[in-house]
Amino acid sequence: MKISRALLSVSDKSGIVEFAQFLDDNGVEIISTGGTARSIREAGIAVKDISEITNFPEMLDGRVKTLHPAIHGGILFVRGNDTHEKTVEEHQIGAIDLVVVNLYPFEQTVARGATEAETIENIDIGGPSMLRSAAKNFAAVTVVCDPTDLAQVKAEIIADGGTTYETRRYLAGKVFQKSARYDAAIAHFFDNDFVGKFFTNPLPLKYGENPHQQAQFYPSDPIVTPSIGAAKILQGKQMGYCNYLDADGAYNLILEFTEPAAAIIKHATPCGVAVGKNVEEAFIKALATNPVSAFGGIIAVNRTVTKELAEEIVKTFFEVVIAPQFDLEALTVFTAKPNLRLLETGEMKRIAGEQDMRAISGGILQQDRDAATLSEDKLQEVVGKLEANELADVLFAWQVVKHVKSNAIVIVKNGQTLGLGGGQTSRVDASRIAMEQAGDKAQGAIAASDAFFPFADGVEFLAKAGVSVIVQPGGSIKDEEVFAAAKTLGIKMVLTGTRAFRH
Repeated sequence: MKISRALLSVSDKSGIVEFAQFLDDNGVEIISTGGTARSIREAGIAVKDISEITNFPEMLDGRVKTLHPAIHGGILFVRGNDTHEKTVEEHQIGAIDLVVVNLYPFEQTVARGATEAETIENIDIGGPSMLRSAAKNFAAVTVVCDPTDLAQVKAEIIADGGTTYETRRYLAGKVFQKSARYDAAIAHFFDNDFVGKFFTNPLPLKYGENPHQQAQFYPSDPIVTPSIGAAKILQGKQMGYCNYLDADGAYNLILEFTEPAAAIIKHATPCGVAVGKNVEEAFIKALATNPVSAFGGIIAVNRTVTKELAEEIVKTFFEVVIAPQFDLEALTVFTAKPNLRLLETGEMKRIAGEQDMRAISGGILQQDRDAATLSEDKLQEVVGKLEANELADVLFAWQVVKHVKSNAIVIVKNGQTLGLGGGQTSRVDASRIAMEQAGDKAQGAIAASDAFFPFADGVEFLAKAGVSVIVQPGGSIKDEEVFAAAKTLGIKMVLTGTRAFRH
């Protein structure tokens, strides 16, 4: 379709003056509004104000300017339809063949903490209306909502004076995506419970959990930072489906800690977690938990990866290393393992209001991410009194058990995991697995359970391993029986009052 008349009205003026000059050079009449018209006119390019077309001034502080039949009629009438052609001729409405519009920066306004009044003024009305009108009539009208698409439109005008059907249809699709995301952001502003993320521009993955399954990664739009999805891949093979799952698990686990910490994840389950005086010590302690299971796992640390840490990591086969930053010397060490994926996240912090979403057959489940924290004042000591070193390990154990699949039991000592039992249908079985991993090291250790003990048998199993303290939510109808067993067995017990299921 040939382009003879264009409407330009943009908030993001990237490249708009140059594009307007190109249109003018190619004999295209330009209509524009407000600041866009001013920028074009100041560049010495011929432009008509919207008021010259509508015979109405822009009014109400710019709230009303393009909402007029002379504009929407020129965009929406069906070319070649006798009735439509007769109507626009009768009312002297000229055709608009190209619409270049981007929207008021609503999300940026919210992000910088503007007042509600200013935020409301940045809800665009006329812009989405013009975009949607043009997109609906893409058979005849070219619509651009993204400045990066101007080059493609320019190239097609140079080649043939207009754009192809395929290009117009593609651009129309982008408009409706943009409009949907924009409205979702506004809905989220009015209702924080509204889930307003969209997932577009998929990245093809080699395969899914298994080679016979196709898979893609869809970054959230707008992108969430910092996150695994937004991390820079500094080295290594393409991330796979399971790599992304495990990396996200490791990242969210390491967010629990402010002190130097390291976590190793395998099959979405922690197999070693520790804190230390520095990140190198934390990693060595985490690896010592279960070096066999750690083989081929994912590492996350919450401090810069140094040369010394890199030298420790390359001694074992790992799939991914996640960190806020990597030293140049560390990157040099990692060149010995060219397939090892290095993910740099930048500052590691939780995103307020972040949601967990999981697909099920016929729908999506959504919940708040479990960002609950445990502090000393929230603990209820029901059997015995904690020593200072025990308190530190109780808090550490709870930070870890939150990230082990239910039913979950974690045994720790001195800021290091010794045994982890998770994903079991019986809490006794989870206890047995954690005990077997910990072995003799469990003597005097702390055990955490992600949910209450329905019977005293789990406590009895942990007593055999030699643990000295158990931390658990409480809330069972058998609580008193469980407390009594702990007292008889000489085990201290503290309650969190909060469950930490992870299914």
